[in-house]
Amino acid sequence: MSRLSLPDSLTRLVLHPLVLLAIVALATASVVRAQDQTQNPAPSQTQSQQPSQTPAEAGGPSGDNGVIALPKKKEEPAPPPAPAAPSIKNPPGMGNVTLHIDVPEVTVDVGVLLEKTHQFVPGLKPSNFRVYEDGVQQNIIGFRRVEAPVTALLLCEFARNSYYFINDMRNAAWEFTEQLRPQDYVALMTFDLRTQILVDFTQNKTLLQRAIYSLQLPDFDETDVFDALYEAIDRLDRVEGQKYIILIASGRDSISRVNYDKILKKIKDTRDITIFTISTGGMLRQLTEGRGGLNGQLRDMSYMQADNEMRTFANLTGGMSFQPIFITEMPDIFADINNSIRAKYELVYRPSNPKQDGSYRKLRVTLVDDEGNPLRMQDEKHKQLKYDIVARDGYRAKQEVE
Repeated sequence: MSRLSLPDSLTRLVLHPLVLLAIVALATASVVRAQDQTQNPAPSQTQSQQPSQTPAEAGGPSGDNGVIALPKKKEEPAPPPAPAAPSIKNPPGMGNVTLHIDVPEVTVDVGVLLEKTHQFVPGLKPSNFRVYEDGVQQNIIGFRRVEAPVTALLLCEFARNSYYFINDMRNAAWEFTEQLRPQDYVALMTFDLRTQILVDFTQNKTLLQRAIYSLQLPDFDETDVFDALYEAIDRLDRVEGQKYIILIASGRDSISRVNYDKILKKIKDTRDITIFTISTGGMLRQLTEGRGGLNGQLRDMSYMQADNEMRTFANLTGGMSFQPIFITEMPDIFADINNSIRAKYELVYRPSNPKQDGSYRKLRVTLVDDEGNPLRMQDEKHKQLKYDIVARDGYRAKQEVE
């Protein structure tokens, strides 16, 4: 067997001490490097490129693997400072006070009609009018002549009392609709023991006349005129502007829940509702007056009381009251009502008594000439003409709410 032998010079080089020391150092370094790779393997390229799933602000790893980021505490913004309270100083010796200024205005519709013909008197000036509130003359600040469309509620008694009353009511209501104009708005409500709206506000005259013609067989004998009038005023209060109630009834009240004093207060509290009344049953009353002994006398007294109440309803609101006997009177009656409704003078003043205490203020309107004397009217033949001034009897001041 042959043996591999090294040259003598190479053997001497390997056995040299310095060479041996270098070989030992290289071997040691190789072992240490192998151990480091075993304990901490290098991350793959895909792992090093994968983005961090948790942001550094939340405590996750950052781009440098050698640093761990701690979560940061979010600082809440400081709330804005509260506004400084206003500094108001009262004069010495004066406590806290509240100042409220409200200057009311009162509008009065005035009709001036010739007593004989009921024709409207045109051509009057603001200086011809004097308005007194509780006896104190007021300063008129607004004046104009008004001729506007009519907004009215036709309130008709339809009860089983007598054919004469029903026939008078239907004839009067029909005649009223005959004198309507295309711009007018009218509703029809009937009553006996209860009220019923037959036609809501409409400009259709034919619709109203059909409803009037349909009134044939009433349900009840009772005639609760106070309740019906109270409800009619409530309904009209929701409508803006000047309104009118045409009350066609006997005026006799049966068993209303509202008494006479309460309906009077309700009427006085209205500010822009005028009531016209037409009494029914005039012919029957003429035929039966004074007959029937004691019962007949009581009946006649109840009719007289009803007429007085109907006149009061009209006078308090600046309206007119009629007690016709014949059907042929109806056209003239409603012509007078139309003249009174459509042609008026509107006066505006600020009350000299500014208190809003809910009190009732009496009103009185007069006419004067240029020299301040009572106004006299004459016809073409210099004959003196008498005239009527149609205006509200008064109004109730607003109640100030504390």
